[in-house]
Amino acid sequence: MAAKSESTRFDHVRRWENKRAELGWWHSFELPDGTFIQGVCPVEGLRNRIAQFPIPEDLSGKRVLDIGAWDGWYSFEMERRGAEVLAIDNWDNPLFHQAHAMLNSRVEYRQIDMYELTPERVGRFDIVLFMGVLYHLKHPLLALEKVCALTTGMAAVDSFVLKEEHRPGDNVDRRPVMEFYETNEFGGQTDNWVAPSLACLQAFCRTAGFARVELRGVLEHGACLACYRHWEQPAAGALAGPELLAATENFSGGINFNSSRDELVSAWFSSNARQLSLSDVCPQVGGYGVRPISVARVDEDVWQTNFKLPPGLTPGWHDVRMRVGESSPGSSQRIAVDIPIVAGEIQIHGACDGTTWVKGQVDRSHGGVLSLWASGLPENADCGNLRVTLDGRRLTVTYVGAAGDGARQINAKVPKDFALGPATISVSLEQHLGNAAYSEINVVEESRSQSQ
Repeated sequence: MAAKSESTRFDHVRRWENKRAELGWWHSFELPDGTFIQGVCPVEGLRNRIAQFPIPEDLSGKRVLDIGAWDGWYSFEMERRGAEVLAIDNWDNPLFHQAHAMLNSRVEYRQIDMYELTPERVGRFDIVLFMGVLYHLKHPLLALEKVCALTTGMAAVDSFVLKEEHRPGDNVDRRPVMEFYETNEFGGQTDNWVAPSLACLQAFCRTAGFARVELRGVLEHGACLACYRHWEQPAAGALAGPELLAATENFSGGINFNSSRDELVSAWFSSNARQLSLSDVCPQVGGYGVRPISVARVDEDVWQTNFKLPPGLTPGWHDVRMRVGESSPGSSQRIAVDIPIVAGEIQIHGACDGTTWVKGQVDRSHGGVLSLWASGLPENADCGNLRVTLDGRRLTVTYVGAAGDGARQINAKVPKDFALGPATISVSLEQHLGNAAYSEINVVEESRSQSQ
């Protein structure tokens, strides 16, 4: 197709808007009595667009969310297939109500801004339709993360994409690039903010937290991606998955995660594979898959991978598992998502050197590892929220034992320059600093005492 000039490359948008002004409707409809409402988008085109996605004809028992429903054709089509449908838009479209009445529909319609959508507010959905919305948003990646959080099965993502004809010579068909429009550069409309290339759109969907992103079709003015929350099921008789050695929050090193933040999971697993790529490693949390952003060997048969905490997890404990290649999921480690820190009465039951195990002292010359045992800690106490100080100086917590019936072991690093002599240990939780326990320890340096 011939390249278009800067002033004419989005003329089709202007033509569509002129036609909508003439007809009034964006979507066309075939009514129960056989009459038609003619809109900008013909019924055949709407059917072809939704047919790009693997949506079953029978949606009985399924919940579907239609984001940016406009006149509502896709909402009513999902209802026709038997789904319970919620249609949302950021304005109250009177034509939706008109079509709703003419079709005797039971689709629920709500006016909600895209960025206000949360599972707590609208629930979770087997299928989410995100058709022709992304390029209308100033924050497209944030919007896709919202879509991911609402989806339990598949999201149908349809968007305008930049092609070679729009930027001749820039190889946009293969590069993950996006144009931003500050005012009305995109077809004369001020609510058209971005235009991603196909590669950029695919990368956005993966980065938003979807496990699998499949290109289903490239139409004249856009692309259709099926975005799945789960990895494909392993084949019968698949090899056992790898042992998961640890799973922690990327920065704190703890097991607690806040779903309102953009947090990464760091996981270590065993594998004797000689090489592993991003496509070979399939993490999952609470059953939801997510594509890793890094995979590296850190020791013989030990690998580390980092990946986004999957959006939309319910508050509570969730199992992290790993698949490698075509294996089944391996062993699990638990993480805590949005669980409040509730402390009991903390008590310290003993302290010693974590290398020599001599009670009542910690030796700087043997690594300066302080080991202590404390009770009254919540199950989700970890290296990130436990605060251990020595004479008021905060120590780095390197280990917190698993919760059980008795006291839990805590290891903390004593700096090499810490003063020798008696010192006071304090143990508390970040959110409950006033509820601290205290004990005494003697800081020594064996090599110095021997030389004296």
